[in-house]
Amino acid sequence: MRYIFILFLMIFCLFGDTTFAEPKPSFENPRQIIFAITEDSPHELDHVLSVANNVLKFYGIDNVEIEIVAYSQGISLLLKKEKEIAKRVDSLMQNNVTFVACHNTMVTKNIKEDDLIDGSLVVTAGVVELLERVKSGWIYIKP
Repeated sequence: MRYIFILFLMIFCLFGDTTFAEPKPSFENPRQIIFAITEDSPHELDHVLSVANNVLKFYGIDNVEIEIVAYSQGISLLLKKEKEIAKRVDSLMQNNVTFVACHNTMVTKNIKEDDLIDGSLVVTAGVVELLERVKSGWIYIKP
């Protein structure tokens, strides 16, 4: 009997579905999610891009707004010279994911706007962008 219960529980967990909080995500009321990338390790860059992609797939392009803020060492995410990463960033941009670069970091690292992937937005301070989005109700996720 115990094994049947465990089997039933495992099957139930496999097919369990996410219950949305109210109001449910929609075009009129999208989930607003912001990520920050501050590391330039290949694992961190890959992880943030993968998580953003998974969130986008789950909610659908019309039901979510995603912004990724790159500052400190994470600014490498938005450099054109990083060809493989740039392809992934561009793909997410095509699905309305916004990528933001920190101008303060750019000055510190002597990065010009022309060095950034086309379509990247530049703000004065990445951490302030993050703070203001969270303050206005966006959900901050640090994968």
